[in-house]
Amino acid sequence: MDPIRPCRDDERPAMFAIVNAAAEAYRDTIPPDRWHEPYMSRDELDREIAAGVAFWGFESGDGELLGVMGIQPVGDVDLIRHAYVAPGSQRRGVGGALLERFTGDCTRPLLVGTWAAAVWAIAFYRRHGFELLPADRAAALLRRHWNIPERQVQESVVLSISPPPVRP
Repeated sequence: MDPIRPCRDDERPAMFAIVNAAAEAYRDTIPPDRWHEPYMSRDELDREIAAGVAFWGFESGDGELLGVMGIQPVGDVDLIRHAYVAPGSQRRGVGGALLERFTGDCTRPLLVGTWAAAVWAIAFYRRHGFELLPADRAAALLRRHWNIPERQVQESVVLSISPPPVRP
């Protein structure tokens, strides 16, 4: 059975827990004025889902969510949103499997934004074929496709991967 599936509404508490436990990695990395407790509130999670972020989860054999990743169509691109793996399940292929699902199914450019100081996240996406975009292009894309404060635009990067060519 495929461990990757759409998250259900009744899993929002588990999604909330995964996001906030995994986001602890950012606590001392991102600018202090961008950190808040919790990193993502329940209301923010609800707003993201209402705005069209479709969350997918990686489920263990016993039905526990080990990681989540959202995808959101915006304009002519798809955005990867809120990609997090429970700390006890990191470095076991969970995030890579979720990402491969999205990259394997993509038919439009796929963008992901992350904090510039999160070198581990940037390295993860690059290992999976994403290209780090130049700062000026990244800033323009962040302003166009994300609803984030200017301060976050200044502290973020964007990585991109294009869909595979269509074969006749």
